[in-house]
Amino acid sequence: MVAAIGRLLRRGLPVTPATADPILLNLRGIVARAVDPADEASRTAALDGTLRGLLARFPDTRYAPAARALFGLPPAEPGQNLTARRDLAAEQAGHEVHHFRKRVEPRLIEKVAWELLADADRFTRSPMIAPRLAPVTERQPIQPDPFAWEVAEHEEQLSRLWSAIYAARAELLAVERLISLRADRIDISHTAVTAAWGWAVARAEAIGYTTAFAPDLNVDELIALTGWTPALTEAQASRLTEAASGGASREQFVHALHGQTGLGHAWVAGFLARTTPSPKRIPEKNGQLS
Repeated sequence: MVAAIGRLLRRGLPVTPATADPILLNLRGIVARAVDPADEASRTAALDGTLRGLLARFPDTRYAPAARALFGLPPAEPGQNLTARRDLAAEQAGHEVHHFRKRVEPRLIEKVAWELLADADRFTRSPMIAPRLAPVTERQPIQPDPFAWEVAEHEEQLSRLWSAIYAARAELLAVERLISLRADRIDISHTAVTAAWGWAVARAEAIGYTTAFAPDLNVDELIALTGWTPALTEAQASRLTEAASGGASREQFVHALHGQTGLGHAWVAGFLARTTPSPKRIPEKNGQLS
């Protein structure tokens, strides 16, 4: 893995079929994201997108700009060779170039490799994968048959479930983006409430789906696909879900929770408490990087 990332680094991003190692293309997370898993070009595009997302959320805040520059993302410019990217990365990290290349760069490559493996592991352990959709050019009537009705109902509920999961994920990402932009606290709070509503809708859909079609699936594992959320007690999670049940709008959701100041504080404050997270350090074999 580390060697494959090192070879990819020579050209940097975007990933091309010429720079994509089969080891990387066969990772579970890459195969799962590919539009056509059997097509190398499709998996190459999935690898490129995954690496961009990984570098955008690089966990070591001190070395995040350096890691992005090293792989050819801003602050690097398109077309820069590895030498130019390394010089810029060293500058971003506050190190002399030789020290950066010998001591820091190998750790960054190892960290990227580890994150890709962790991503693959998450996909391996994921309780469900979103179904693939294919273009439909002709109407496909449902036959008047109990089995056909059951299949159609299952697909309908599955679609509603994933629609809610992705909608909630979008709102949670919006909260994190506003926090990163240091937006006004009122805007963050408003978006966080919208995210709470979306998350609760998704949880209600997950409960409905598992009850009707997949009793062996864990609701909490399903809803974790939406992304990180503040810690809630079981009672608080149930209260949010109840307020969002039955197709409740955002306004109805807020009205149902009127007076629940403790619950609202736990949700919104949970996001705001993460505005200055403790950076995850990249360990040096003989101590911290310096």
